[in-house]
Amino acid sequence: MLEQSVLFEKNGQIGKITINRPNSLNALDMKTLEELDRCVTELKEENIRVLIITGSGNKSFVAGADINAMVEMNSNQAREYSGFGQKVFEKIENLPIAVIAAINGYALGGGCELALACDIRICSDNAKFSLPELNLGVIPGFGGTQRMPRLLGIVKAKELMFTSRMIIAAEALAIGLVNYVVTQDELINKCNEVANQILKNSRVSIQMCKSSINDGIDMNLKNALQNETNLFALCFSEEDQKEGMNSFLEKRKATFK
Repeated sequence: MLEQSVLFEKNGQIGKITINRPNSLNALDMKTLEELDRCVTELKEENIRVLIITGSGNKSFVAGADINAMVEMNSNQAREYSGFGQKVFEKIENLPIAVIAAINGYALGGGCELALACDIRICSDNAKFSLPELNLGVIPGFGGTQRMPRLLGIVKAKELMFTSRMIIAAEALAIGLVNYVVTQDELINKCNEVANQILKNSRVSIQMCKSSINDGIDMNLKNALQNETNLFALCFSEEDQKEGMNSFLEKRKATFK
């Protein structure tokens, strides 16, 4: 029986996806992308409010796309591969829940792009990041040329891509690529700590806030502010708004439904 390339487990309202190809440093081939797509699609059947994505072992989160699978591709096959990877990562980016990348080592190429599609990035102190595609005669194809400039700014993103330079965890934290750096042993505990902080807030509010941020980034300011107003108003049609504000006035802990 073939080993699964993508594993899912659940602890209460926190789900965890593990890319499970340790012998190839969790590189993303088409089979793994298909399993990841299927797993993410099926999340709607799970009652989870936070998703953690990590890699198997302690060396690599995801060490990029599988070069062995790409080396003989023609343009049409490459277009299909890139398009499918982008579709899967966009699905992750637009999940109506918080998504945390637990980066436990190398996050190279497609691995860095997967991390960029997550809402929050927490890495171990041995993590290393790079978009090295230009050194392979191609460009990032799973959204890296778009998400990295939006996160870090055009100047820094161009430098990292044009040079294919690898950066360590400390620099990733300094430039805002990751939110926290912890030891390997502390990584999942830190992700769970952040996840549990998120769980204290309203599920509806998380969804609305994420939608406002993700949609607004591609709008002009006027339209983005109008979108924010619409979503803000929509919150007032939900029970969570009544519970949240009443609990504050009554000086008690909110119990969101």
